[in-house]
Amino acid sequence: MHAAGASLGDVSWWEAGKARITAAAGMLVAAAYGLSLVMPDRASWVFIAATAIAAFPIARRAVAAAFAGSPFSIEMLMVIAAAGAVVIGAAEEAAVVVFLFLIGELLEGYAAGRARASIRALADIVPRTALVEEGDAVREIDMTMLVVGQRIRVRPGDRVAADGRIVVGSSSIDEAPITGESVPKPKSEGDAVFAGSINGDGVLSVIVEKTAADNTIARIIRLVEEAQEAKAPTERFIDRFSAWYTPAVVAVALLVAVVPPLVLGGLWVEWIYRALALLLIACPCALVISTPAAIAAGLSAGARRGLLLKGGSVLESAGKLQVVAFDKTGTLTEGKPTVTDVVGVAGDEKEVLALAAALEAGSSHPIAHAILARAEADSVAVPAAEGSRAIGGQGVEGKVSGRALFLGAPRFVSGRATVAPDLAGRIGELEEDGKTVAVLVADGQIFGVLAVRDEPRADARDGLTRLKALGIESLILTGDNRRTAAAVAERLGGVDYRAELMPEDKLRVIGELRRAGRSVAQVGDGINDAPALAAADIGIAMGSGADVALETADAAILNSNVADVARLIVLSRQTMAVIHQNIVVALGLKGVFMITTVIGLTGLWPAILADTGATVLVTLNALRLLRHGR
Repeated sequence: MHAAGASLGDVSWWEAGKARITAAAGMLVAAAYGLSLVMPDRASWVFIAATAIAAFPIARRAVAAAFAGSPFSIEMLMVIAAAGAVVIGAAEEAAVVVFLFLIGELLEGYAAGRARASIRALADIVPRTALVEEGDAVREIDMTMLVVGQRIRVRPGDRVAADGRIVVGSSSIDEAPITGESVPKPKSEGDAVFAGSINGDGVLSVIVEKTAADNTIARIIRLVEEAQEAKAPTERFIDRFSAWYTPAVVAVALLVAVVPPLVLGGLWVEWIYRALALLLIACPCALVISTPAAIAAGLSAGARRGLLLKGGSVLESAGKLQVVAFDKTGTLTEGKPTVTDVVGVAGDEKEVLALAAALEAGSSHPIAHAILARAEADSVAVPAAEGSRAIGGQGVEGKVSGRALFLGAPRFVSGRATVAPDLAGRIGELEEDGKTVAVLVADGQIFGVLAVRDEPRADARDGLTRLKALGIESLILTGDNRRTAAAVAERLGGVDYRAELMPEDKLRVIGELRRAGRSVAQVGDGINDAPALAAADIGIAMGSGADVALETADAAILNSNVADVARLIVLSRQTMAVIHQNIVVALGLKGVFMITTVIGLTGLWPAILADTGATVLVTLNALRLLRHGR
C-alpha cells in the first residue's frame, strides 16, 4: 500500500496504534452488518462511525501530502469519495473499502518491522564475552568493554570477539559468516581476523584493532539498515495514476454540480446528487481491490512453487530486472569442498586417499570432510593412524603402519620433502584452476597430491542459461580468491565475476550498477550477503541460507534452485500482464458508467453493480495466474 515505509516498530503488531484503529474499524463494520439484519434503519450510523475511524489515518496522510506539495494523492481521493458516499447514503461501501485499505498497510508495516528485527539479530554471531590477556593471566570480560590495543585469547573452536591482528599463534580461520569463502584460511602472525569468524585448531593471541561498535558485524548491520532506509519502495500504478486522475475527477464532479444548475437551470439537488454519485463511482475501489487480486494470485502461485515474495512491489519489480548478481558459495556452488583430483606420486591414487583419510579421521575441518567423503564414495579402506595432531594453520601429521606422514598446503612441505619441478608445475595448474591443494608426505618423500574445490551446483548452469534467454545479464560477486572465482565462472558458461569482495565491496558494486541505470537483483544465502540483498532493487535469498538473509531479502527461493530465479522473473512478467489487462477492464467499465450516470441514463446502483461485475471479471482473470508453472 501507499505507506510502504511504515513500520510497526519494536512493539507487537497487535499493540501498534494502526493495528488498533484497523481492528476497531473492522469490529464496527461487522457490527453494522449484524445490526442491518435486525435494525436496518440504525445500521448506517455504525457504518458512518466505521468510515470515520478507518479514514482518520488516511485523511491525516492526505493532509500531510497536500502540505508537502502533493494534494492529489490517492489518499485524498479516498477521503473525498468516502465523504461523498456517506452524503449520498452509501456509507456501507465507504466503510468496507477504507477498512480494506488499512489492512494492506498494516501487513506491510508488520513485514518491515520483522526485517529490521532480524538485522539486529546479526549481533548474536559475535561472542558476548572475550578472554583478555593481562600478562600471564587471562580474564573474561564483556566484549563491549574491549578497547583498541588490548590482547585477547581465542581458543580452538571459539568465535573471534573483535576485529584484530594475530600476534602469537597460527590456525585455520573459518570466515564463511563474513566473506562467504567456503574453505577456512590458514592464518598466522600478522594476519587480520574478523569478529564472528571461527577459530580452527590453534590457540591465538589477537590484538584488538576495532571496538565492538565498529567491528565487521556492526558495520554489516549498519550497511543493511542504511540500504533499507535509502531504498525507495516501488511506486504503485495507483499512485502514478492518481496524480492526474484525482484532480480530473474532482474537477469534473464540481462542473457537474455547478454548471447545469447555473447554465441550464437544472435542479441543484439533482445535480449535486449526480456529482456525489460520480465521485463514488470514480473512486478507484475496483482498482484497489482487483489489482491486488492479481498480485495475491501471483504471490500464491509463487508460494506453491517455493517462490516467496514479500509484497506486490517485489512481484512488479522482478519483471524489470536487467542484471542478477549472485553470491558464489552456497548459491551457485555446493557450499562445501569436494575432492576433485587425487594424484599418485610414490603411491597409487587409492593409497594416497587411504593415508590422507587416516590422518583426517575425526577432524571437523571442511577439507577433512571432503577427503573422508571421497574415500567412502570410492570404497577405500581407511587404516588407523597413530598420534595424529593438527599443526596450527599448516596441516596434520601422524603415523600409519610406522610411516611418518604429513598432509598440508604445498608451501609447508619445504623442509619435509623435495617437490620435483614437474610436480610443482602440476600443483600450480591445480591451483590456477581454483583448487585448494594438499600434499601428502611419507617418510620425507612426496607420496601424493589431493585437490579440493567447492564445485558448482548441478542446477547452476541451467539457471544462468534461462536468465540469458530472458535477456538478463548474470554476475558473480564473491569473497573467494580470483582463481577460484574465475574457475567457477568459466564452468558456468563464462559468466562475468568480481572476486575477493568484503560485504561493503558487494554493496559498492550493486550501487554502481544502480547508478548506471540498471535494475539489479542480488541472490545470496549468507550473512555477508545481507547488505547487498538490502541495497539491490530486489534481494533474493536461497532457502537454505542464513535467517538474516531470508529476512533481509525481498524474496526467497525455498527450493534453493538457481533456475527458480528465472521462474520468479517469468511469474512477475505474467502477473504484470494480467494487471494491465485488469486495469483496462476496470477503468473501461468505470468510464462508461461515469458518463451514463452524469447524463442520467443509469443511476447509482447500476453503476455500483457494474463496478462489482468488473471486480469479478478481473479477479477471475487474476486466478489464471494460479496455473503458473503447471
